[in-house]
Amino acid sequence: MIADTFAGRVHVEWEQGEGAAVTPLGQLPFFIEYLKQGGLFDGWVAGCPLSLTSPNAPSKRDILGTVMLSVLAGHRRYAHITTLRCDPVNPPLLGMTKVVSEDAVRRALGKIAAEAGRAWLQEQLDYCTRPLLREPWILDVDTTVKPLYGHQEGAVVGYNPKKPGRPSHTYHSYMVGQFAAGIGGRGSGGQPACGKAFGAGAVDAGAGAAGRWLGTGRGTCPGC
Repeated sequence: MIADTFAGRVHVEWEQGEGAAVTPLGQLPFFIEYLKQGGLFDGWVAGCPLSLTSPNAPSKRDILGTVMLSVLAGHRRYAHITTLRCDPVNPPLLGMTKVVSEDAVRRALGKIAAEAGRAWLQEQLDYCTRPLLREPWILDVDTTVKPLYGHQEGAVVGYNPKKPGRPSHTYHSYMVGQFAAGIGGRGSGGQPACGKAFGAGAVDAGAGAAGRWLGTGRGTCPGC
């Protein structure tokens, strides 16, 4: 099979038999072709509000490409990025020159202003979901309670079914009910756990995604 990537057209072959190796990124060339044909990866990199002036600094493409490869590989910590540095195949398919270190990713993301970064990611998300919202739709709000350990900013004791009395964060995910497509999210302390407490974040997500607020929303409560 042929896939058109940022490194040019590549030929993909599938191994057969019980001894064939399995990799979580085996179908990545086809996903990269989708990103290239739709201009999604180039637009994501170009719109990133990150500016590095040092001549030794890595490029935005290498930084964001490393982040994306790490997310697709299922990584949950910066330290896991190290496992990508021995991959000589997938980074060039994204037009990257190298996989940067976990420290370089952490420092670069720390230089992005919070409001500018939120606007950048929301714009990219809206670009993908806006065509779906030309018809009437329902806003679903899903709530996730994340128990916290140690001293973390915004940790509040609230509804926590798995660890009662343990401080937590609450994450509200905003989705289009008909398609289960995410259009935004917001984090807060552990007290507003019920879906009906989604508040202004959901209003902003609904108005920004569709250009108008439809006034119909469904909230879920973790304990219901």
